[in-house]
Amino acid sequence: MGLYDVFSISGSAMSAQSVRLNTVASNLANADSVGATPEEAYHARQPVFAAVLSVLNGEQQSVGVKVAGIVESEAEIPRDYQPNHPMADADGYVYKANVNSVEEMANMISASRSYQNNVEVLNTSKQLLLKTLSLGR
Repeated sequence: MGLYDVFSISGSAMSAQSVRLNTVASNLANADSVGATPEEAYHARQPVFAAVLSVLNGEQQSVGVKVAGIVESEAEIPRDYQPNHPMADADGYVYKANVNSVEEMANMISASRSYQNNVEVLNTSKQLLLKTLSLGR
């Protein structure tokens, strides 16, 4: 693995964690939203990551991570009896987002720390490269 690979892998991981943080922010922003039907209610979203591989001299090598897509949660949409709500259905129910705020906060902390770790990898790699270059002086 060359130095370029370290920068590429860390950079792609930072990009993926940025998507994860944006998804968490979207989920938290819509946590209290309601809909008139289960289909109209906000469904929590999660990014799906995939390893990016390359083949060099017949060997598979990892060269990063990419966001393969963003999927909606299949968890049940909770309903709440609020007959006076303007979006209530004929039975008086509104449908809430299936966002678990505690899980989203844990996802946010995890994504933030992963992002910070990759920044440290990049900084350490840069420092090692600069030290190596200064050896020739």
